[in-house]
Amino acid sequence: MTPRSRTNQLLYQAELLLDMPGGNDEHAETRRMAVEEGALAFLELALQSLLREVTEHARLERHEWRELLGADGAGIAELHRLRELVAQPDSWLSWLIGRLEALHSSDGVARRRSGAASGLIAVGSGATLVDELRWCIGAAKAELAALRETSQEW
Repeated sequence: MTPRSRTNQLLYQAELLLDMPGGNDEHAETRRMAVEEGALAFLELALQSLLREVTEHARLERHEWRELLGADGAGIAELHRLRELVAQPDSWLSWLIGRLEALHSSDGVARRRSGAASGLIAVGSGATLVDELRWCIGAAKAELAALRETSQEW
């Protein structure tokens, strides 16, 4: 399988997870959280695959996203473009990196929804993690074409 095919496959698998029905049994909340974190894990794998794909021409030894997207990462045009996205707080990649950091923390990223019985008032954007993940995947796919075109020029 080519890196391009693998990137596409991983994005598709993340979308498939997000489309899974949650159910309404006693495991629904835990199932939803597993789907959210599972889809996020697929997105991390897709990011790794994307980095491998767009840096193929450079023949890098490692493709760890923390290294390549960090300040000391390779000076490749595609990586520079991605680093600029990370620096934009409202970009899909900045959002993704923040969630990946949370995923790797001991708290994780998925949260239980507070019920009406808890007596708390929910404050926030109202977007669920599933909605945000869908947005991230869509934005990433839109960016892929330009990154792939630049990479193919090499």
